Amino acid sequence: MDLLRALTVFVQVIDEGSFAAASRSLDLAPAVVTRLVAELEQHLGARLINRTTRSLALTEVGKEYLERARQILFEVEEANELVSLSSAKPRGHLRVVVGAAVAVHQLAERLPEFHALYPEVTLELHSPAIVDTLDEHFDISIISTRKKLDGDFIARPLAQVPVILCASPTYLERNGRPTHPSELPKYAALLPPASTMPDGIVFRRSSSTEDSPDDELFELQPRQRPLLSATHPEINLAAARAHMGITGQPYFLIREDLKRGVLEHVLPEWRLPCLPVWAAMQTRKYVPARTRVFLEFLERIFGEKAAATASVISSCAVPSAPPLPAARPASATISEA
Repeated sequence: MDLLRALTVFVQVIDEGSFAAASRSLDLAPAVVTRLVAELEQHLGARLINRTTRSLALTEVGKEYLERARQILFEVEEANELVSLSSAKPRGHLRVVVGAAVAVHQLAERLPEFHALYPEVTLELHSPAIVDTLDEHFDISIISTRKKLDGDFIARPLAQVPVILCASPTYLERNGRPTHPSELPKYAALLPPASTMPDGIVFRRSSSTEDSPDDELFELQPRQRPLLSATHPEINLAAARAHMGITGQPYFLIREDLKRGVLEHVLPEWRLPCLPVWAAMQTRKYVPARTRVFLEFLERIFGEKAAATASVISSCAVPSAPPLPAARPASATISEA
């Protein structure tokens, strides 16, 4: 039995949630995946997975074995990367998790450039509605959150996305246009889930695009349930286009709607906090070449988009990050510099 191959298949079955899904992701026949896990259990003399027709569940010893198997595979990959650091161009498979809105509207259109530069790197993108912390099952997590980052991982800043309060002209003509943030509770709100929102929303009014101690600040404390709460920002956006209420949206989602007059900027003299975007990865001694070049690619394209945005709307500055070295210290850090 190829023990390393069996470990890889076992971990993939758990990560994918089924033997069939693991066979597809590994490009193996379902019978091969089933056989390798069975041989591994026979080799160990213990059942790792309880199987039913509908689901899989790890046994107690299977849970412990899974963590050890992950660590073994991680160390094998690091050993391989150590050897290949000075060798040929980046290659291999890269798994990335990124919020759907960022994936579709910020990343997808630039991926052909990455493929042209690194044709031997294959990409696998997973795009849930919200990604607000590291997912250790992926090589890179592109995180969008205003919450303080906390955990055993490295995070590099990519962007500070301007967030615009907006509504359809039809809705505003029917309900009036607010003149101060304190009036917003009178209007229908289309917001993300409360769990993803800060306790208070700080509005800033300034005579320039730069923050100043002399700026006027107003903190809005949401005290009532919004008319609509949706995890996916484009659901709230669609509702706003349909004249349902006022929503706060990343500028990249509504830029064309504002140009065409489909949506109108609400309280344009007031600014909302920008939405930070980070590229996060597990702390490790050696960063694979394919991961390194994709991080550099992300920093470049997000930097270009930030420059373009700044030419038409005030935006937040993105802190610069030092080049990623070949070797990383074993201790965990969150890099915000």
